[in-house]
Amino acid sequence: MPPSPASSTSTGSASARRPCCRKGRPSVSASEENDHHAVRRLAAADAAAYRALMLDAYATHPSAFTTTVEERSGLPLRWWEERLGSDASGASVVYGAFDEVGVLVGAAGLSFEARQRARHKATLFGMAVAASARRAGFGRRLVLAVLAHARSIERLRLVQLTVTEGNSTAQALYERCGFQVFGVEPLAIAVDGALLAKVHMWCDLRASPA
Repeated sequence: MPPSPASSTSTGSASARRPCCRKGRPSVSASEENDHHAVRRLAAADAAAYRALMLDAYATHPSAFTTTVEERSGLPLRWWEERLGSDASGASVVYGAFDEVGVLVGAAGLSFEARQRARHKATLFGMAVAASARRAGFGRRLVLAVLAHARSIERLRLVQLTVTEGNSTAQALYERCGFQVFGVEPLAIAVDGALLAKVHMWCDLRASPA
């Protein structure tokens, strides 16, 4: 996130909300299911478009990301290709949202834990939707696609993410998709001299509906 890029957001109460789950999880509308051009997993061939989308997001919404545009802009295209070339047993996967003419307008990634005792967890990262495509449902489609991918991996039990405190739009999107707040990290990132908090959220992939 946009929903502003996904690593941004708002403070949230720790009040219980319904977690996402295998049964009763947020559904995708018929129009979303029929639009097979809307969301798909990105591959190395998408690297240039993905790079452009993310660099724009880093520059436009610096408080939404821990990563800076300066850190990423100097990386070669090969780095972006390798990020998109990972498979489900690798470090991460990335999904992209495309408009009606096939232009990449959004992305969200899922990274996996390699450590034995944390392999049941994954992290949603790098959520961004281009300004021209906001309020069109792309953010929700991306989050649901990432969660569907997570559910397809048997070892995974939960997905976590962080949102910069204050980004209520992004936090509300995640809550609609089944995430709930479990804590707030103070002074998490430094942006233009300001220290901002991060809201931590999680989605239990196996929980029953509340």
